[in-house]
Amino acid sequence: MKYIYLMVGCISFALGTAGAFLPILPTVPFYLLAMFCFSKSSERLRQKLENSALYQKYVKAAVKGKGMSRRTKIKAMATVTLLMSIGFVMMHQVLLAQIVLVLIYVAHAYFILWRVRTIQE
Repeated sequence: MKYIYLMVGCISFALGTAGAFLPILPTVPFYLLAMFCFSKSSERLRQKLENSALYQKYVKAAVKGKGMSRRTKIKAMATVTLLMSIGFVMMHQVLLAQIVLVLIYVAHAYFILWRVRTIQE
């Protein structure tokens, strides 16, 4: 089982890191899964993940329930809107794909704007 946790942790870490740059992938859930898997398989990798800059930036505040600054929320929504708009336009002939993108966008907006607490910078 240790090797399965290690493999799933590495995949989750890779997807979470990609999610830090591609707003279509969620960073926080993948990093949380990686943290769980590394805690079951490798203490050294768990500590490396916990001390990494991306974990500190994206996950630490979410884990502690602190929230995001208004500036971070605006930046996140601008990035999500830009990338989702590009995908929406490129899929102009596939209605189902456009509907899925709109649903993902609404979920992102709901979570970022209303579920995550806004904190002072």
